[in-house]
Amino acid sequence: KGTPLPYTIGALAEYANEATPGSYEVSWAEGNSLKGKDKAANAVLTRNGQETVGEAAIIGQELSSITSSADEQQWIQFAQNKLSVTNFKELEEALVQLDHHLVMRSYAAGYTATAADAALWGALRASAMFQRNLKTKPEILGDNLVRWYAQVSSLEFVQRLVEAQQTAVKQQQASAPKAADQGSFDLGLTNIEYGKVVTRFPPEPSGYLHIGHAKAALLNEHIARSNGGKLIIRFDDTNPTKEKVEFEDAIVEDLRLLGIKGDMISHTSDHFQTIYEYAVKLIKKGLAYVDDTDQLTMREERTNGIPSRCRDQSLDTNLERFQEMKDATEFGLKCCLRAKISYDNPNGTMRDPVIYRCNLTPHHRTGAQWKIYPTYDFCCPIVDSIEGVTHALRSMEYRDRNVQYEWFFPALDLRPVQIMDFSRMNF
Repeated sequence: KGTPLPYTIGALAEYANEATPGSYEVSWAEGNSLKGKDKAANAVLTRNGQETVGEAAIIGQELSSITSSADEQQWIQFAQNKLSVTNFKELEEALVQLDHHLVMRSYAAGYTATAADAALWGALRASAMFQRNLKTKPEILGDNLVRWYAQVSSLEFVQRLVEAQQTAVKQQQASAPKAADQGSFDLGLTNIEYGKVVTRFPPEPSGYLHIGHAKAALLNEHIARSNGGKLIIRFDDTNPTKEKVEFEDAIVEDLRLLGIKGDMISHTSDHFQTIYEYAVKLIKKGLAYVDDTDQLTMREERTNGIPSRCRDQSLDTNLERFQEMKDATEFGLKCCLRAKISYDNPNGTMRDPVIYRCNLTPHHRTGAQWKIYPTYDFCCPIVDSIEGVTHALRSMEYRDRNVQYEWFFPALDLRPVQIMDFSRMNF
């Protein structure tokens, strides 16, 4: 085994066994690699004393013997290249394509299950992102894809494969000595350049730190220090209704008690003018619009994938209305600024999210200078980029929002920041 688990080649082998029993003998071994420390050796094919190492290499070698259908081979390549990615945005696009393909189909490439279904199922079974959404938010995956996945999962050759893998795990657990449960700071970070890593811990000064905050702060500090980098403590002070200096002081003291000292302390409010200018830029590019739709109607439209009546109003109208928001006029106070991304995206966070709203409460740092404030989802990628953050560590609750975070970089011509997820703490 390895990471990810080689379900694709396993499913293809068991599919071949359906047509010609005994074509392959499939067995599982529990461990990080079948070849010492070589993590690429997640699967090994042995034939006539010769070994082929690695799932991709085995598929390439055996593909023509498993199926001669060009259509099936095309979907097998799709499974390898499009469904085995770690970038959620890329995976999401592939899932939308597959869901659309399955609209009027029971199987991917025929009227019965084929090698294409085996490979597609294997890649999705091995995808941690797909499996997580399948359990928690199946609606964002598409009805046709979820239906097809359940149907293929019920097939005998698939069940045989899963049962064999689970049996291998249970046998290993039963025979292995019990070890102390121990966490790890290894997040599998990429693009690490020693001395140039910059992380940030961005608490909102609207309350006191809890243990979940402590985990995030320690993790960001560890990644920065272990790579000779820098840690930024940034207060996300974009909601004057909830925030107080008292909370900022308490957070700084709590971090000190944890042994955490940032290389710099900043505030999102330091960048309010810059963020405002980026909002204007987004409007001028036709990628944002001012919406005066009431909150209840807007919620219903976003839920049902209905475009706002304000979505296609002119650039001049949007600029005038955004100025009214900034001036806090009677009409402006009824409005919000929304990013013009999509009104019916399967991922709800991409449905034209609100990025600016009005608030007349004086800010604890800027006073009454501003009457409009950016949302966290809008200001976070902007400030991360301009402050030099290289790796943004975000808890899993933000995973669905990662694609939105990444959307703003090309939209605003900003340097992109790499995202890395970590699990949140639940009680």
